[in-house]
Amino acid sequence: MNSSRLLLKSVRVVSKSAQRDIGVFAPALQKVSDPIQQLFIDKLREYKKKSSGGQLVDPTPEIQREHAQELTKLAKQFGGKEGVDMTKFPDFKFVDPVIDPINQEE
Repeated sequence: MNSSRLLLKSVRVVSKSAQRDIGVFAPALQKVSDPIQQLFIDKLREYKKKSSGGQLVDPTPEIQREHAQELTKLAKQFGGKEGVDMTKFPDFKFVDPVIDPINQEE
């Protein structure tokens, strides 16, 4: 009897989860009937194509200058050295310490 309750409860949980998943993904799978929504989705896709590589999309010289100033400010604030790319994740090198062997004769 206990196993049947457990089975019934697990079926309910799986059913509820499936309903939520379908509810979340259903709008993405449907075609857009509203022309304004379609235009918005098209612009998002266009923007995503332009922004590949993590670069700014259509930057003006002023925006590029401000971006460079902010990177310089962050480098000074967090101890970056000149010529070091502060946008890159740092490389960590861990060296195992030398441990003296245990002298078992003593």
